[in-house]
Amino acid sequence: MLTGLSFLFVGAVLSLNGIWMLGRIGDREIAVINIITAAITVAVACALAFGADANLASVKAAALTLLFSTTYIWVAANRIFGFDGRGLGWFSLFVAITVTPVAAQTWAVATTPFAHWIALCWAAWAVLWLLYFLLLALGRPIQRATAWFTLFCGIATAWAPGWLLLNGWS
Repeated sequence: MLTGLSFLFVGAVLSLNGIWMLGRIGDREIAVINIITAAITVAVACALAFGADANLASVKAAALTLLFSTTYIWVAANRIFGFDGRGLGWFSLFVAITVTPVAAQTWAVATTPFAHWIALCWAAWAVLWLLYFLLLALGRPIQRATAWFTLFCGIATAWAPGWLLLNGWS
């Protein structure tokens, strides 16, 4: 159930960040959903890492979840304090490199359609974080494409699976 909760809010923040990158939401206003989502995903990660049933798999899930949380905190800080985003861009490269093997590992052990979908989600997130690196750290002129891919990822890789998980599908 915690995964569904996290995914639902990740879907919201990615969708809204995509809309923001298209110029439809103000810089300071977008910080709100990033802070809320970061707080929820940090709480979920803490439950996974430090809960009574914590094990290697749950700690790994917590670590990967915190990559998302850190991204959202950083986006909010950039908007609130006016940072240029280069640091977030370099962090995004670190994350893209980190989650690429997660996509492959998830695919290799997937036995259900939903598990295969989650593997594809990891692959999409690796590409998304790579786009953030190219946009923010290297200054490539790909904001519009990155915005649309962020919106797509919000819907297809987070909101939809989150909604499905919260409704008992897995």
